[in-house]
Amino acid sequence: MRPGAPVSQPDLESGGQPGADEWLAALPVAILTIAPDGTITRANPEAEQLLNMSERAMTGQPLRAALTPPAFAQRDGQGLAAFDTDVETARAGRLRLDYLEAPLADRPGWRTITLHHAATSRRIGVTADRATGARAAIGAAAMLAHEIKNPLSGIRGAAQLIATGGDPGGDLTRLITTEVDRIAALIDRMQDFTDTRPLQPQPENIYPLLDHARRVALAGFAADITIEERFDPSLPPVLIDRDAFLQVILNLLKNACEAVRGEEARQVVLTTAYRHGMAVSTAAGAPRLPLPIELCVLDSGPGAPADIAEHLFDPFVSGKPEGQGLGLALVDKLVRDMGGIVQYAREGEPEMTVFRLLLPRAPR
Repeated sequence: MRPGAPVSQPDLESGGQPGADEWLAALPVAILTIAPDGTITRANPEAEQLLNMSERAMTGQPLRAALTPPAFAQRDGQGLAAFDTDVETARAGRLRLDYLEAPLADRPGWRTITLHHAATSRRIGVTADRATGARAAIGAAAMLAHEIKNPLSGIRGAAQLIATGGDPGGDLTRLITTEVDRIAALIDRMQDFTDTRPLQPQPENIYPLLDHARRVALAGFAADITIEERFDPSLPPVLIDRDAFLQVILNLLKNACEAVRGEEARQVVLTTAYRHGMAVSTAAGAPRLPLPIELCVLDSGPGAPADIAEHLFDPFVSGKPEGQGLGLALVDKLVRDMGGIVQYAREGEPEMTVFRLLLPRAPR
């Protein structure tokens, strides 16, 4: 069998040993396999997620089509090691990584590349501990008060504009009506916040929802901030709960606007993309699920303090003196209830804060 060729799947129920493909997919670090001619032959799911490229897109391409190896590295025999170094990637920007190369035994010219996020760079996904911690906030009565502040801010701003005769087309009046109805529905759902009944996600076109969230933000907490949009126009329907999705986006937009306020460069960006082949595990030991719909809220603020970045989605953890530490815990819970995950990262050049949602596509 040629090196890098797919390994047949064993019959595990009959006691067969896991194959190479299964071991590679299960590893919690990003791994690429490189042929003697310098082309990529394999990329495990962690590498797909880290580099924002599918294995199909990388296979057969030169390594530099996915990333540029660090210019300086400590060499150890035939291997290569560079720790806590900047690595340029084709689709994920500049990342701070530990970069390790090693030859494949008995396969001259073949090598593997392992990529780890450096300790100074945080990319936080879902863990079992975080899921448990988020549910611990369910009984907090303060969550309700926290969550109705976002739509109330938009309602107040719209009402002020109407008072000055600024609503000839009735758009602001309709916005107020929609948000009041949503607050009522939110209160109904949160009267007993220990209610753990599952959401009922439905196929939705997310662009009208994103437009509504953006208008609510601009009428209230983002009145003095420009929210840039970088959308993939061909995005298919997404499997979400409308109200939960709006809560998530408004929370993340509010966090982004608060983060850039007072900064010289105030940039808030909404992006969408379709990530072919993207599949991730939503909890420790859980099977990988296809989550190809990516939605990011980026801001040019300073990011989370290093001492809390690992616990950013835990309840009652906040980097703001007046913060309750409830908003991101609820974001995490609602995204998981819709079958997706939310991640925090510092990425790009110049570096920006990224909250990345990975969500399921609606069935065709």
